[in-house]
Amino acid sequence: MNRVADRLATFGETIFTTMCELASEHDAVDLGPGAPDFDGPDFAKDAAIEAIRSGKGQYSRLQGVPPLNAAIAERFQKDYNLMVDPDLEVTVTCGCSGAIAAAFLGLVNPGDEVVLIEPYYDCYPACAAMAGATIKCVTLRPPSFAIVERELRAAFSPKTRAIVINSPHNPTGRVFSKKEMDLIASLCQEHDSLVLMDQVYEKIVFPGASFLAMAALPGMYPRTVSMSSLGKTFSLTGWKIGWAVAPPPLTDAIRRAHQYLTFSIATPLQWGAAAALCGPGEFFCELVHQYTARREKLVTGLREVGFRVFEPEGAFFVIADHTPLGIADNDITFCKYLIEHVGVIAIPLSSFYSNPNDGKHLVRFAFCKDDDTLSAAISRMKAKLCGVVAPSQDPSQDPNCC
Repeated sequence: MNRVADRLATFGETIFTTMCELASEHDAVDLGPGAPDFDGPDFAKDAAIEAIRSGKGQYSRLQGVPPLNAAIAERFQKDYNLMVDPDLEVTVTCGCSGAIAAAFLGLVNPGDEVVLIEPYYDCYPACAAMAGATIKCVTLRPPSFAIVERELRAAFSPKTRAIVINSPHNPTGRVFSKKEMDLIASLCQEHDSLVLMDQVYEKIVFPGASFLAMAALPGMYPRTVSMSSLGKTFSLTGWKIGWAVAPPPLTDAIRRAHQYLTFSIATPLQWGAAAALCGPGEFFCELVHQYTARREKLVTGLREVGFRVFEPEGAFFVIADHTPLGIADNDITFCKYLIEHVGVIAIPLSSFYSNPNDGKHLVRFAFCKDDDTLSAAISRMKAKLCGVVAPSQDPSQDPNCC
């Protein structure tokens, strides 16, 4: 007898768990999951420690401790010129994924249609399934990973309840343009649809790209849930402090779900998060500077090995086409080879698509790693993969061959 609920029957072990368990057997260098291998800033940690020592260890109120709600509202106003009420329009959640789950469960009815842009973060279809929604996918394709207007228009219908937007985008690194964002906004207004905006990488945007918050576009704040977190920006992913910012009618729906998911979030860590958001302004400039250097290091290294690389505009992932190496005909087999024979973890991209064949030639590398980790991974790949090409490919004709 199958004990798994039908709505989750197709969701097994995540590809992240599978790859990491295999990697542990081979002492592989970790460029897989998006967790930094360096720690967050002392001004955040010190505030959390002080909160523990001063007795702030009990439940917080459902929407979050007042200083954190105020800090989120202040940051929202500073970044997007939008005044929000910290008590009525900000909800602290268990990471951004907690905000996403609460938004789906609070705002989406069974039978509603939800538009997902793929490749997608794997919690989106799972949350849609738990809400009983029908998924309509719009596919981003290399090399540009741009939204195709006719495909996006075709995905909307009178049943479209919401679209999920992730910008900067995991895994492609796209920062959606104003033209793309305006198109999404116009379709949502035309169809009276909501936007669930996952902007967890909003502070990691590289020179030449500009992040746009959907809530800041004309007429869009009333129909947008803006979700972010502390973890990616401040390298504190294990704290699981996230939030949702939305007008009161949408916030009310989110909180109705949130109160039965976790109710409140780790209180001392919320105090640390408030200190982080109120930290020195130069922190954010240095963050982009450091990640720009890491991106350049990994992109250059992967190209020298022989991958076809798609340089990201934001976030901290690089998508690469493994097929020029000729090692495997799909991404899962290639990533297993990379772990077992090279000693490097990457994430196969096929699990980020509704049709796995759309991603079977692509793998994702994370560069939220320190310099030694990136150097070790690149060194191993150069030693074991450099010069490996498909039988039909002439190495002399490959500009990336080393």
